[in-house]
Amino acid sequence: MGNLADRIEEYLKQILEKTSEGYIVLQRSELAGEFECVPSQINYVLDTRFTVERGYLVESRRGGGGYLRIIRLGMGSEGQYQKVMRQLIGDQLSRDRTNALVERLFEEELVTLREAALIKSVLSGNNLGGEFRSWDELRARLMKDILTTLSRDDLV
Repeated sequence: MGNLADRIEEYLKQILEKTSEGYIVLQRSELAGEFECVPSQINYVLDTRFTVERGYLVESRRGGGGYLRIIRLGMGSEGQYQKVMRQLIGDQLSRDRTNALVERLFEEELVTLREAALIKSVLSGNNLGGEFRSWDELRARLMKDILTTLSRDDLV
Protein backbone atom coordinates (compact mmCIF):
# COMPACT_ATOMS: atom_id res chain seq x y z
CA MET A 1 0.00 0.00 0.00
CA GLY A 2 2.02 3.31 -0.16
CA ASN A 3 4.24 4.85 2.42
CA LEU A 4 3.45 5.31 6.09
CA ALA A 5 2.00 8.82 5.67
CA ASP A 6 -0.37 7.52 2.96
CA ARG A 7 -1.53 4.67 5.22
CA ILE A 8 -2.14 6.99 8.18
CA GLU A 9 -4.04 9.44 5.96
CA GLU A 10 -6.21 6.68 4.50
CA TYR A 11 -6.92 5.23 7.95
CA LEU A 12 -8.02 8.61 9.33
CA LYS A 13 -10.20 9.32 6.30
CA GLN A 14 -11.90 5.93 6.64
CA ILE A 15 -12.71 6.63 10.30
CA LEU A 16 -14.06 10.06 9.37
CA GLU A 17 -16.27 8.51 6.68
CA LYS A 18 -17.81 6.12 9.22
CA THR A 19 -18.69 8.76 11.81
CA SER A 20 -21.97 10.61 11.72
CA GLU A 21 -20.68 13.49 13.86
CA GLY A 22 -18.36 14.88 11.19
CA TYR A 23 -15.33 14.68 13.46
CA ILE A 24 -13.17 12.17 15.29
CA VAL A 25 -11.22 12.40 18.53
CA LEU A 26 -8.05 10.36 18.91
CA GLN A 27 -5.01 10.01 21.13
CA ARG A 28 -1.82 10.88 19.23
CA SER A 29 0.23 8.31 21.19
CA GLU A 30 -2.30 5.52 20.58
CA LEU A 31 -2.38 6.31 16.86
CA ALA A 32 1.43 6.34 16.74
CA GLY A 33 1.48 2.99 18.56
CA GLU A 34 -0.98 1.48 16.12
CA PHE A 35 1.25 2.44 13.18
CA GLU A 36 4.48 1.76 15.08
CA CYS A 37 5.81 5.23 14.45
CA VAL A 38 6.80 8.30 16.42
CA PRO A 39 4.15 10.93 17.23
CA SER A 40 5.94 13.44 15.00
CA GLN A 41 4.98 11.27 12.01
CA ILE A 42 1.34 11.70 13.01
CA ASN A 43 1.95 15.47 13.24
CA TYR A 44 3.46 15.44 9.74
CA VAL A 45 0.38 13.75 8.28
CA LEU A 46 -1.96 16.17 10.04
CA ASP A 47 0.08 19.22 8.99
CA THR A 48 0.29 18.20 5.33
CA ARG A 49 -2.80 16.12 4.59
CA PHE A 50 -5.48 17.51 6.91
CA THR A 51 -5.27 21.22 6.22
CA VAL A 52 -8.07 23.76 6.02
CA GLU A 53 -7.50 24.02 2.27
CA ARG A 54 -8.25 20.32 2.00
CA GLY A 55 -11.39 20.69 4.09
CA TYR A 56 -10.28 19.80 7.61
CA LEU A 57 -9.80 21.55 10.92
CA VAL A 58 -7.44 19.90 13.37
CA GLU A 59 -7.53 20.71 17.07
CA SER A 60 -4.72 19.38 19.17
CA ARG A 61 -3.84 19.32 22.84
CA ARG A 62 -0.54 17.86 23.90
CA GLY A 63 0.34 16.25 27.19
CA GLY A 64 -1.07 13.47 29.36
CA GLY A 65 -4.72 14.20 28.63
CA GLY A 66 -3.97 15.35 25.13
CA TYR A 67 -6.06 14.54 22.11
CA LEU A 68 -6.50 15.16 18.41
CA ARG A 69 -9.82 16.25 17.00
CA ILE A 70 -10.13 16.14 13.23
CA ILE A 71 -13.18 17.92 11.86
CA ARG A 72 -14.31 17.51 8.26
CA LEU A 73 -15.68 20.80 6.98
CA GLY A 74 -18.89 20.12 5.13
CA MET A 75 -19.70 21.77 1.86
CA GLY A 76 -23.44 21.90 2.46
CA SER A 77 -25.99 23.88 0.54
CA GLU A 78 -25.18 27.04 2.49
CA GLY A 79 -21.61 26.95 1.20
CA GLN A 80 -19.97 26.65 4.64
CA TYR A 81 -16.61 25.60 3.24
CA GLN A 82 -16.60 28.34 0.62
CA LYS A 83 -17.37 30.97 3.27
CA VAL A 84 -14.63 29.68 5.58
CA MET A 85 -12.12 29.61 2.75
CA ARG A 86 -12.93 33.12 1.54
CA GLN A 87 -12.22 34.34 5.07
CA LEU A 88 -9.03 32.29 5.49
CA ILE A 89 -7.52 33.06 2.10
CA GLY A 90 -6.64 36.56 3.19
CA ASP A 91 -4.85 38.92 0.84
CA GLN A 92 -2.45 36.37 -0.66
CA LEU A 93 -2.71 32.77 -1.80
CA SER A 94 0.23 30.56 -2.79
CA ARG A 95 0.12 28.14 -5.69
CA ASP A 96 0.27 25.14 -3.32
CA ARG A 97 -2.68 26.36 -1.25
CA THR A 98 -4.62 27.12 -4.44
CA ASN A 99 -4.04 23.60 -5.74
CA ALA A 100 -5.17 22.07 -2.43
CA LEU A 101 -8.36 24.15 -2.52
CA VAL A 102 -9.13 23.13 -6.09
CA GLU A 103 -8.50 19.46 -5.28
CA ARG A 104 -11.04 19.71 -2.45
CA LEU A 105 -13.59 21.31 -4.78
CA PHE A 106 -13.07 18.39 -7.17
CA GLU A 107 -13.36 15.79 -4.37
CA GLU A 108 -16.67 17.34 -3.33
CA GLU A 109 -17.81 17.24 -6.98
CA LEU A 110 -18.33 21.00 -7.14
CA VAL A 111 -16.08 21.12 -10.19
CA THR A 112 -15.25 18.54 -12.83
CA LEU A 113 -11.74 17.27 -13.49
CA ARG A 114 -11.57 19.50 -16.55
CA GLU A 115 -12.75 22.56 -14.60
CA ALA A 116 -10.23 21.83 -11.84
CA ALA A 117 -7.42 21.63 -14.40
CA LEU A 118 -8.59 24.88 -15.97
CA ILE A 119 -8.71 26.70 -12.62
CA LYS A 120 -5.26 25.41 -11.66
CA SER A 121 -3.86 26.44 -15.01
CA VAL A 122 -5.28 29.96 -14.89
CA LEU A 123 -4.22 30.50 -11.28
CA SER A 124 -0.75 29.00 -11.68
CA GLY A 125 0.73 32.27 -12.92
CA ASN A 126 2.85 30.46 -15.51
CA ASN A 127 1.39 32.52 -18.31
CA LEU A 128 2.35 35.83 -16.68
CA GLY A 129 6.07 35.21 -16.40
CA GLY A 130 7.92 37.86 -14.47
CA GLU A 131 5.63 40.70 -15.52
CA PHE A 132 3.36 40.64 -12.47
CA ARG A 133 4.78 41.21 -8.98
CA SER A 134 1.75 40.52 -6.77
CA TRP A 135 0.65 37.20 -8.22
CA ASP A 136 -0.27 35.74 -4.79
CA GLU A 137 -2.52 38.76 -4.22
CA LEU A 138 -4.25 38.38 -7.59
CA ARG A 139 -4.58 34.62 -7.05
CA ALA A 140 -6.34 35.27 -3.70
CA ARG A 141 -8.83 37.65 -5.32
CA LEU A 142 -9.58 35.28 -8.18
CA MET A 143 -10.00 32.26 -5.88
CA LYS A 144 -12.45 34.21 -3.69
CA ASP A 145 -14.47 35.03 -6.82
CA ILE A 146 -14.47 31.38 -7.86
CA LEU A 147 -15.67 30.28 -4.41
CA THR A 148 -18.39 32.93 -4.42
CA THR A 149 -19.59 31.79 -7.83
CA LEU A 150 -19.63 28.12 -6.77
CA SER A 151 -21.78 28.88 -3.73
CA ARG A 152 -24.46 30.73 -5.74
CA ASP A 153 -27.75 28.94 -6.24
CA ASP A 154 -28.94 30.95 -9.21
CA LEU A 155 -26.45 29.53 -11.73
CA VAL A 156 -27.90 27.82 -14.75
